[in-house]
Amino acid sequence: MTNPMSIVTTVEHPLVAHHLTRLRDRTTQPAEFRSLVRRLAALLAYEATKDLRVKEQSVQTPLTTTAGHRLDQRIGLVPILRAGLEMADPIIDLIPGAEVWHLGLYRDEETAQPVEYYSKLPPGYPVDVGLVLDPMLATGGSAVSALAALQRWGVPSLKLLSLIAAPEGVQELKVQFPEAQVYVCAVDECLNDQKFIVPGLGDAGDRSFNTVLE
Repeated sequence: MTNPMSIVTTVEHPLVAHHLTRLRDRTTQPAEFRSLVRRLAALLAYEATKDLRVKEQSVQTPLTTTAGHRLDQRIGLVPILRAGLEMADPIIDLIPGAEVWHLGLYRDEETAQPVEYYSKLPPGYPVDVGLVLDPMLATGGSAVSALAALQRWGVPSLKLLSLIAAPEGVQELKVQFPEAQVYVCAVDECLNDQKFIVPGLGDAGDRSFNTVLE
């Protein structure tokens, strides 16, 4: 369902609702958390790739020749380190020919602004469709930085896949990248004073990689 307040498509499905509830649960352990992230990423990717261009192609079955289709665009997956890494593998399973390009961004805890520390986007020859992967769209700063990097690379079709989003981040993307397509499992209530999504799911990177400090 497309959210009327924004450019966001919220993927509403019983499986999404079920897995997201387990993801939010504070008692969910890292191994299960990673598995849930991968399941939800695959469901998001299914929805986000509905408009990919295909080309007709004949195929020989064991019985006869029949018409079929193959993808006709270069797809680039851009997980934002480190939390976005868990979202990449299930999407590669769906699109084995996709290219993977990493961006390293972290949030300055004092300013809540993104700081880029790693980028390996190659000069020239941009992909046709860029899928930015980041489990959480909070302030929108990291997403805007990633989309801007893809835009500078020359990617014509920009998409962001996030598990959950805050209305503040959605609004920031609406202003900065109104042409981008955004797919989420849920738009939550708000950001708190520390710029964390509420009700949220905590820090996705820490929960995935078992680095939560008590």
